[in-house]
Amino acid sequence: MKIVVIGGSGLVGSKLVATLRQRGHDVAAASPKTGVNSVTGEGLADALTGAEIVVDVSNAPSWEPAAVLDFFQTSSRNLVAAEAAAGVRHHVALSIVGTDRTPAIAYFRAKVAQEQVIKSSGLPYSIVRATQFFEFLSAIADGGVVDGKIIVPSALFQPIATDDIVSVLAEVATGAPLNATIDIAGPEKAPFNTFVARRLKAAGDARPVLGDPKASYYGAPIDDRSLVPLGPARLGPTGLDAWLAKAS
Repeated sequence: MKIVVIGGSGLVGSKLVATLRQRGHDVAAASPKTGVNSVTGEGLADALTGAEIVVDVSNAPSWEPAAVLDFFQTSSRNLVAAEAAAGVRHHVALSIVGTDRTPAIAYFRAKVAQEQVIKSSGLPYSIVRATQFFEFLSAIADGGVVDGKIIVPSALFQPIATDDIVSVLAEVATGAPLNATIDIAGPEKAPFNTFVARRLKAAGDARPVLGDPKASYYGAPIDDRSLVPLGPARLGPTGLDAWLAKAS
């Protein structure tokens, strides 16, 4: 069974490729680094030849509103067209929990557009929506620096380890298409600032972290319902403390 991972050179993609290979699958990592560009279509047909499953974990190089929308729409349209021609029987995409609840975030709007392309393609599909990654907590902190302090939202947050995302993606990809969307999240739910403070403390960063209900997330206001699952969700087993112990 040949599986093609679009975005296979990135953080999630490279881990997913390694995991699927360890499980005995024939896996190809497809990205501009390997000569496959889903936006221009370069190398796409050849990469999908003989593929049964495609997993799209690609990321936009620019998060500017028009650019990120164009990336996910164009890439997804090219992918589903090439998959239909190649006889691919399962399209899997990684998306974001709450992406349809915070339209003020351009990246989220673009992910909704991506999901719409997939659902209307006629291909068997599975969409896995994940919460934010533990790996991005430091970057989130850096984005909230104000006068030597870190100010981030106090809304509820439920981040997840990348390894747990990869585990679910590998399971979903090699199973029957869901033709539906599932949510996955970390095992702990707490205010945004709590996770950021724990991450910085573990890194020896003494900057104070403050939670502000008016603080924005990528320029948009959020609340306790914005970034966490509101219905059934699969929870990864890795808590922040365990992830920090492994990361240090």
